[in-house]
Amino acid sequence: MLAAWFGRLRQRCQTCSRVTLGAGVLFATLAVCFVLLSAGAYGLAWTNTMEFCIGCHEMRENVYAEYKGTIHDKNRSGVRAVCANCHVPHEPLALVIRKMQASMEVWGHLTGKIDTKEKFQKLRYELAVKEWTRMKKNGSQECRNCHHFDAMDAEKQNERARSRHAKAQAEGTACIDCHFGIAHNEPDGPGPKELKIAK
Repeated sequence: MLAAWFGRLRQRCQTCSRVTLGAGVLFATLAVCFVLLSAGAYGLAWTNTMEFCIGCHEMRENVYAEYKGTIHDKNRSGVRAVCANCHVPHEPLALVIRKMQASMEVWGHLTGKIDTKEKFQKLRYELAVKEWTRMKKNGSQECRNCHHFDAMDAEKQNERARSRHAKAQAEGTACIDCHFGIAHNEPDGPGPKELKIAK
């Protein structure tokens, strides 16, 4: 069947002009590219949803359970930060790189690396350090996508927060240095401020 179709196509192409043939090849190439790009964009968007993130029990029963009820889940303004808001860069190249790294993390799911609460707790600090390191290297960009120093009303902050934010802004401190353990339980061990990271 495929051989017959290819034979008919070859026969038609012998009677086509080169322009018609070129236009057909170009159209087919563009159509394939459009389908692949659309599918890729849909896949990236789908893997940024909360439903995708908590689709496996490791996430649902550990970090998602901790996230429920935090300020990033429920707050007076009704703005919810889902997993991807904090753990996936918004910039296109960085987003694709992070998605490729995350695809390697699927191996941990398939091999049961953290498939029990006990295994997760044993690796909690290691997993936190990995995420803190990523956030320190990019200056907590995911935080800064929503929280902007220039949009903060210092008059509505207490004196301690006002002075610390001013110092952090002047020194270029990453948000994660101070604001960790907000959406997830804080692991035992030194925090992100103590990590020495080459930027």
